[in-house]
Amino acid sequence: MLQELSIKNFAIIDRLDVAFKNGMTVLTGETGAGKSIIIDAVGLLAGGRGSANFVRTGTDKAIIQGSFIFPTGGTTYQVLDELGIDHDDGSVILQREIHQNGRNTCRVNGMLVNTNTLKRIGETAVDIHGQNEHQELMQPEKHLGMLDEFAGGTVAKLRQRYQAVYQQYTQLQATLENKRANEKEWAQHLDMLKFQVNEIESAQLQPGEEESLVAERERLDNFQKINDALQLVQITLTGEDTAPGANDQISGAMQAMQGIADFDPAFKQIASSLETAYYALSDAVGDVSSQLDLLEWDEGRLDEIERRLDVINQLKRKYGDSEAQVLKYFDKIAAELKQMQATDETADDLESQVATQRTTLLKLGEQLSKARKQSADKLETAIHGELADLYMDKTVFAVHFTRSKTQPILSSGLDHVEFYLRTNPGEAMRPLAKIASGGELSRIMLALKTIFSESQGITSIIFDEVDTGVSGRVAQAIAEKISGIAQASQVLCITHLPQVAAMADHHYFIAKEIKGNRTETQLTRLSEHDRISEIARMSAGTQVTKLAMEHANELLGLADEVKAKRSKKA
Repeated sequence: MLQELSIKNFAIIDRLDVAFKNGMTVLTGETGAGKSIIIDAVGLLAGGRGSANFVRTGTDKAIIQGSFIFPTGGTTYQVLDELGIDHDDGSVILQREIHQNGRNTCRVNGMLVNTNTLKRIGETAVDIHGQNEHQELMQPEKHLGMLDEFAGGTVAKLRQRYQAVYQQYTQLQATLENKRANEKEWAQHLDMLKFQVNEIESAQLQPGEEESLVAERERLDNFQKINDALQLVQITLTGEDTAPGANDQISGAMQAMQGIADFDPAFKQIASSLETAYYALSDAVGDVSSQLDLLEWDEGRLDEIERRLDVINQLKRKYGDSEAQVLKYFDKIAAELKQMQATDETADDLESQVATQRTTLLKLGEQLSKARKQSADKLETAIHGELADLYMDKTVFAVHFTRSKTQPILSSGLDHVEFYLRTNPGEAMRPLAKIASGGELSRIMLALKTIFSESQGITSIIFDEVDTGVSGRVAQAIAEKISGIAQASQVLCITHLPQVAAMADHHYFIAKEIKGNRTETQLTRLSEHDRISEIARMSAGTQVTKLAMEHANELLGLADEVKAKRSKKA
C-alpha cells in the first residue's frame, strides 16, 4: 500500500505531504482544484510518461516521492530481488525528479534506475483507472489478455508451453522458406564457407607462430654478424694459445685478493666482487659456447620461413589483422558451415519437421483454447453477478471466440477473443466496443476490477472519476462496489458522487488557493463533521441546505450499515 506521498513543485502544487491508510480513501473538491494532478503524480511514480510541462512555473524541477509497503512475498519484492534492489526493512521508496529540460531522474530505495525499470516496479505496486481507462474495453485486441489474467495459472502454463513450441515452429518454418527462396545464394554461400574453412584449416595456423618465425628469420638474416660477435666474445673471455682470456685474468685477480682478504674488510669486499664477476663470466662463457654449437646456417630453412610467412600474411589480408582474429573468424565460419551442412543433410526432412511441429502446436493450441473457454464461462458468470449488483441484471456479457482462416496459428494461440454484450432483451449480441455507452463501460470495468482485484496482487488501486455519468441507485451500487474492492486492496478514489464519498474510510478535501499571485493546491483531511458538510455540498452544489445536510447524514448512516453487514458476512 501507499503509505506516504510527497509532491514538490508539480503543476499547481507547491508542496504537499500526505499519509495514506489502508481501506478506501476519497479525494473530493471543486473542479480544477488539482485532484487529478495528485493522481498524475502517483502515475509518474509508477513509470508514467513525464514531461517538463509538469514542472511548476519558476522552479527548476518537480520532485515526487512515495513510500510503499507490501505483503511478504509480494510480486513487487520478487521484481526488486530480480533487479538486485535492497528492501531489507520491507519499505519501498519510489522517487522521480522531472527537470525543466525534460530530463528524468528515477530512484528506487536510493538506487538510480531508468524509467522502464521504474515502470516495471510501479506496475506491480499501483493500478490506476482514470476516466478514460475503460477505453481498454474498447480495444478488442486486449480482451484476450484480460481473459488470460482472469484464468490464472493453468492457462498461463499452457500459453507458455504453446509459445515455446510456436517459437520453434516459426524458426523452422523461416529456415525452410529461406532455403526455398534462396537456393542459389545458399549454395554459393555454402561453397564459399567450405573454401574458407579448408584454406584456414589446411594452413594449421598457431597463435604466436608469426612472431616466432620473424625472430628466426632475423637470426638467419644476420647469421654472419651473430657468428662473428659470438666468436669475438668467446676469444675475449677464454683467450688464445698465446694469451690468457679475460676470465682467466679475473680468476688470477680473484685468487690474489682472496689471499689478503683477512687483512682488511675492504679487501674482502673486493675479493667478493671479483668472485661474483668470475662466476658471471664463467656462465657467459658457457652460454656463448652453447649458442655457437647451435648456430647453423640453413639457406633452405630461410626460404621455408619466407614461404610460411607469406601464407600467414595472405590469411591476414583475407580474414583478420592478426593470427588471433583469423582463428576467431575460422571458429565463426566453421560453426556456420556445420549448421548449414546439418540443414542440408536434413533438408529433405525439414518439411516433415515443420509439419510435425505444426501438429504439436495445433494440439497445444486446442488444449489452450479449451482451458480458455472454461475460464470464459466462469468469467461470464462472475461478470453477470457483478453487473446485477450494479443494476445491469438484464445485460448479457459473453466472451466470443473466433478463428482466422487465413492465419489459423497465432503467437497467442488459435483464437481471437472479443467481449460481446447485449444490453436489452431481444437484441442480438454485438461487440462490446460498438454498443456500450460510457456509463455501461464504467460499470463493466468496475465489475472486472472487482473480480481481478484479489488475483492481481496489487495493493493500491486508484479510481479517477470512474463514476462519471451515473447517479441515484447506480451511484450507490458503484460506491459499495468500490468499497468492497477496498477490502482486498488499498483504494484511492477521486469522485464527484456523494454516495461514493460517504462509503470512504478516509476523506480528503482538495482546494485551490491564491497565495502571492500564485495558485496552490491544498489537501486537508476531513473530520466527521466536515465530511457531512462536504458530502452535503456535493449533493446540493454551492447552496448547502438543511435538507442537504440531512441527506449527507443519511448517506453516511447507510454506508455504516453496508460496512456492518459486510463485516458480519466476513
